[in-house]
Amino acid sequence: MEYYNFLHFTINTFTDKEWGYGDEDPAIFNPNDFDADAIIETLKASGSKGVILTCKHHDGFCLWPTATTDHSIRHSRYENGKADIVREIAKAADHAGLKFGVYVSPWDRNNRYYGQPQYLYIYRQQLQELLTEYGSIFEVWHDGANGGDGYYGGARENRVIDKLHYYDWENTWAIERKLQPNAVLFSDVGPDIRWVGNEKGVAGETCWATYTPRAQNGGPASPGDVREKESEVGTRNGRFWMPAECDVSIRPGWFWHPSENAKVKPPRDLFAPYCESVGRGGSLLLNVPPDRRGLIYESDSQSLREFGQLLRSTFSHNLAAEARIKASNVRGQSRTYRPENLLDVNRRTYWSTDDSVTTPELIIELPRDAKVAFVRVRENIELGQRIEEFAVDVWSGGDWKLFGKGTSIGSCRILRAEVPISTIRVRLRITKSPVCPALSELALFSAA
Repeated sequence: MEYYNFLHFTINTFTDKEWGYGDEDPAIFNPNDFDADAIIETLKASGSKGVILTCKHHDGFCLWPTATTDHSIRHSRYENGKADIVREIAKAADHAGLKFGVYVSPWDRNNRYYGQPQYLYIYRQQLQELLTEYGSIFEVWHDGANGGDGYYGGARENRVIDKLHYYDWENTWAIERKLQPNAVLFSDVGPDIRWVGNEKGVAGETCWATYTPRAQNGGPASPGDVREKESEVGTRNGRFWMPAECDVSIRPGWFWHPSENAKVKPPRDLFAPYCESVGRGGSLLLNVPPDRRGLIYESDSQSLREFGQLLRSTFSHNLAAEARIKASNVRGQSRTYRPENLLDVNRRTYWSTDDSVTTPELIIELPRDAKVAFVRVRENIELGQRIEEFAVDVWSGGDWKLFGKGTSIGSCRILRAEVPISTIRVRLRITKSPVCPALSELALFSAA
């Protein structure tokens, strides 16, 4: 999917807070012009493939009429408590062809039972409601913020939990697997995809999809206790296949605040993390917080639409689509593995070499001079992340000049030139790989 959106929207939107304490009056939640279709249409215009809604944040307020707590939309003024924001967003996403996911905070600063065994039953019941009543779910998002001070039914105290054991994650994940077998499960430690370790939307320059998470003390990791710097890079030959998801907000905060209306990231500041998340083999999760009307604020909407246009204008025309391409080696001299597979836009066809050839090269001959600003390379990810180092050269002034180089490739790697380079010939060199490469794409693009 590569790029999709977060929607941070809940009672915090009306209290001007990032983290609610849990003692809020549900009645204050009242978006007077909520329009799920308008929200989703804006996200789709930005190029998004899906949306994850904060169905329950740390304050415990539920955006659906749950049977587990009174701290929910049932006791809000919005449509006299008869509404269901989760259903409206899920329906709008489905109508627009976007996938729908749910964020369900494990921490609950409102619930009186948080920190006690009874809460795990309540949390799992909330998951059951969300994963059985709202259609197909593509991702279930678990935050690493767990435990601390809160309202807790009036106790107003600090509650510390054992992050490794309290939620019985193995069995909680098993429940989610059973209810939504095609959903991807996210947390600091997966089990399917991992947090990238920062909130800048940026993966490490080297970013392996394989990963062995470790706690701060070097022991078993859990959501909320992981070595964040290692998450950015992953682990070469790590224990799990757990690609990185890179989250960032379009604003300084995650929820809408009127004081941040003039601080929305412009399109170019969204394009940079795209290249350093999607362009490093991860996925970009861009947060967009609806305002108190229940709409995407005008400046956010404009930036998103222009960002979508920037993506389309940059990556819609592959300069190499009509090029000639030759390889120093083709596996078994078979057409099945011919280099032309790199140009056919099919991610499952690929070029490969004989087992003994691990440092081959490819040369693309363009039909005419072109200014190259971006080079995109993809491995056939079904065969794993094989290449460890590569370089791209362009023919300029009668000789090869280095365009850029990198380490991990994975599902997508984008090299970007500070200044576009005019050339008619581009060379890709695999400079380090423990096994023969398996590449599905080599594409060239000019600047937007």
